[in-house]
Amino acid sequence: MGRPTTDVPLAVSRDGHVAVLTIDRPEKRNAMTAAMWAALPGVLATLADDPAVRVLVVTGAGPSFCAGADISDLLGGPDPDDPMADVRRDNLAAQAALRDFPKPTVAMIRGHCIGGGVEIAASCDLRFADPTAVFGVTPAKVGIVYTPSSTKALIDLVGPSMTKYLLFSGELIDAPTALRAGLVDRVVDAEELRTEVRRFADVLASRSALSQRATKEVVADLTAGGDGEGVVARWYRETITAGELAEGVAAFAGRRPPRFEWAG
Repeated sequence: MGRPTTDVPLAVSRDGHVAVLTIDRPEKRNAMTAAMWAALPGVLATLADDPAVRVLVVTGAGPSFCAGADISDLLGGPDPDDPMADVRRDNLAAQAALRDFPKPTVAMIRGHCIGGGVEIAASCDLRFADPTAVFGVTPAKVGIVYTPSSTKALIDLVGPSMTKYLLFSGELIDAPTALRAGLVDRVVDAEELRTEVRRFADVLASRSALSQRATKEVVADLTAGGDGEGVVARWYRETITAGELAEGVAAFAGRRPPRFEWAG
């Protein structure tokens, strides 16, 4: 499982260049408490600063990924006019930290992925699920207005119409439906999910971390309405300065695996 990184149930394990962050509250289907949202950016910062970590897998302990925010924390803030202010702030900061994580992130999803669980999964670069996974975005069930950044993350994945379907209804969708909608990238047999995610993470870890960082920034810039040109120009110069381009070409010519050493 890995060891807790804080006094909240978030556990990290490392194996080679792959780190696994586990939401470790299975008795509550890994529902995120206010303290867990607040702690998540610090956990991610430690992993981002570790040059040995090239890929991050995010998952949940037990049969569920994450059943969302712990409902008991939603109205616990000190401001009676906005009792969700603190938890909303920490939730948004956690999502931003995951979106901005500089290395590839893969959500490994089984069972419930609801509300805040979808926010976590959507903040990862890629999402692999097994057939037990069910997805729902449920603010309409509790009278919450979904935040712009969370809504945009959904729109970017599934488009405006499906975003409205999920947010209007709060209904759950199964893994095949999520795959067709674009909410997940792959559905893998339950007994093969962990092995396949690890295989794919090892593939990512073997590729150029510099190219991957550039890709993340270009995609973010284009999604935000930029043209990506300045980002590409800056990273192209870095491929030459860091020797990544030369190593890639030499490895291809020599018919050997490349040895990419850039770590950011």
